[in-house]
Amino acid sequence: MAANIIGRYVWLVDTLRRYKRLTFKEINELWQESGLGYGDVFPKRTFHNHQKAIVDLFDVYIECDRKDGYRYYLDEPERLEGNNFRSWLLSSYATLNQIQADSKLEKRILFEDIPSGQLWLTTIANAMRRNRVLAITHQGFGRPEPSTFEIEPYLLKVVRRRWYVLARSPYYSERNKAKGREPENVYRVYALDRISHIEETNKTFTINKSFDAQAYFEGCCGIITSDKPAKRVVIRAYGGFADYLRTLPLHESQHELGGDDESTLFEYRLKLTFDFYQQVLEQGDQMEVLEPEEARKELHNFALNLMRYYDRKEDTPCKD
Repeated sequence: MAANIIGRYVWLVDTLRRYKRLTFKEINELWQESGLGYGDVFPKRTFHNHQKAIVDLFDVYIECDRKDGYRYYLDEPERLEGNNFRSWLLSSYATLNQIQADSKLEKRILFEDIPSGQLWLTTIANAMRRNRVLAITHQGFGRPEPSTFEIEPYLLKVVRRRWYVLARSPYYSERNKAKGREPENVYRVYALDRISHIEETNKTFTINKSFDAQAYFEGCCGIITSDKPAKRVVIRAYGGFADYLRTLPLHESQHELGGDDESTLFEYRLKLTFDFYQQVLEQGDQMEVLEPEEARKELHNFALNLMRYYDRKEDTPCKD
């Protein structure tokens, strides 16, 4: 029942987000057509109760404009759009609502699988909510054996089909403090698909109020961070690839500088991490990094290695 009520809240917010302004009669008609209401009317009293609950759930107010024919609308909808998590949750739940309401759509909407770490999502989220220290068994790529240690989980982040947890490391933080080293608080990122076991300890921790997750990942194209400052990066996108970047920016700092029929220039403020180079290389010959020179040199080395791979004269692989 609770899931059905939340589904109603999501449907109402999503409907007003899409249609902008609606009378209660129009809302009622859309509700009856949606398949979620099984053809039943939307009681006015229930609607007003939903208005109040939606404030708590989404921090969004549904207002009524009496001068515009008593039409309802979302007040400051940009508050919703500006919150990536709420916006993603709303869109995902709204889609799930529609699939559940109409079984005909079940096999006609395909989702990209995120194969990593779902097993630990609830455990970590619950520990984050209660500020509980976790003991995790983790084995990074290239490590011969797994190791078990404690973490203070701060946030969850999904990047390129992998879930990660960013956490403060009590061990490295205390070691730095004892030796007078900087930084006093050491934060690490762990991929959930490399965690084989998690136990919640009886220890609690206090969130460092000065920690800013946005600042921590500022200038990064993925999960890899760097102490080096972000740099001005200029990329030339060839042909129609500029349209791809306009609709799906390489990074939030993207700014279009101009171009011609053959190419378009884009400017960024980025840290030159491996994640950045990966994203550039994925596009093949559709883009070229013009600045800074150190990025061009690094990509040149990647290109030379690729040429060596494909220039090899090797025997045809054996067939069974």
